[in-house]
Amino acid sequence: MTRAVVLGGGFAGVLAAAVLARHADDVLLVEGDRYPSAPLPRRGLPQAHHSHVLVTGGARALEELLPGTLKALYARGAHRRGLTGDVLILSADGWFARHDTGAYLISCTRVLLDHVVRRRALRGVTVWPDTVALGLTGDAGRVTGVTVGRAGGPPRTVEADLVVDATGRRSKAPSWLAGLGVPQIEETVVASELAYATRLYRAPAGRAAATPAIMIHPHPDGPARGATLFPIENGRWVVTLTGDPPVKEPGFTAFAHGLRSPLIGELMAAATPLGRIRPYRDTSNRRRFFERAPLPEGVLAIGDAVVAVNPVHSHGLSIAALTALRLDRELAGHGGVKPCRTPELQAAVAEVADPSWRMAVGQDGSPRPTLLSRAALTSHQFATRIFRAQTLIAEQESTP
Repeated sequence: MTRAVVLGGGFAGVLAAAVLARHADDVLLVEGDRYPSAPLPRRGLPQAHHSHVLVTGGARALEELLPGTLKALYARGAHRRGLTGDVLILSADGWFARHDTGAYLISCTRVLLDHVVRRRALRGVTVWPDTVALGLTGDAGRVTGVTVGRAGGPPRTVEADLVVDATGRRSKAPSWLAGLGVPQIEETVVASELAYATRLYRAPAGRAAATPAIMIHPHPDGPARGATLFPIENGRWVVTLTGDPPVKEPGFTAFAHGLRSPLIGELMAAATPLGRIRPYRDTSNRRRFFERAPLPEGVLAIGDAVVAVNPVHSHGLSIAALTALRLDRELAGHGGVKPCRTPELQAAVAEVADPSWRMAVGQDGSPRPTLLSRAALTSHQFATRIFRAQTLIAEQESTP
């Protein structure tokens, strides 16, 4: 009998558990929070209030992993917007012409996405809610399990053939591994020097379904101020202002009107605000190079525990789906959890996340990030190449 334990029940952890259920006899998902029974915010996912999208590569991977998921999302009100045909994009060099590039994004609230995915992904997976990981067991040659704890109870050790760390940006895996004698995990941080703030709006009657997604990029010679507006379920828009926007009125609205284009500000003025403005400041790009360390067998880090890019780039969910798909293929090719060498799996995880990392640090690490030449604004061919790359479509994939 083989057992896999996944630490962290966010998007990456849930998809990893779904994959492992195909290749292990027993899969346990350890989650410090408790899942709501409906698409509602939860304590363990404070960033759920902000904009979240799946880009093309991630949407395709999710559908391959869990067929029918995209249809279920659309049925609950998610929106698909083609790039650039259904999206208004003001780049550093001007407005994009509207083309069908084959690339797209899917927008909805994070709580809806997680709810729909969990209902499909966790069949055959045991979930331990309100449970936190305390450390790994084993030695520098092999991880044999994990110690977990629950409020009011003593620590408990769970033996496992594979422990997957999906605990996110604040992962303690490097220190846990150091406690087993593994050398320090190399880490790189590239600051974005950006913050953002988000608010939901009730769109004017009948407008939400027809509204294009809108992206306003900063001017390369001015302040790093931008904004996005995405249609989401239940006739709403989610608006995110980037740079260092005020988190109270009237400053929030004034910031939107002061952007290079007043378009998003004008739409906000025609809509009804819903709830308070939500700030977010943890936008540094962080990469832990687990694949460069002499890792023990039986442990794997995924998701934001490995590569966490500035959320403004909208890659996190899609990289999680692409990683889960790659994990599924690697385990199938090696005959399951136990025969597979986990250092090789870790290298595969790094390979999946590398394009997103390179794009993010290439933009956030530049003092004046100009992504596109003027030719891209009108050239269908050039725009197609750019948006296929930015939506994580592999070069060898065909465009549907």
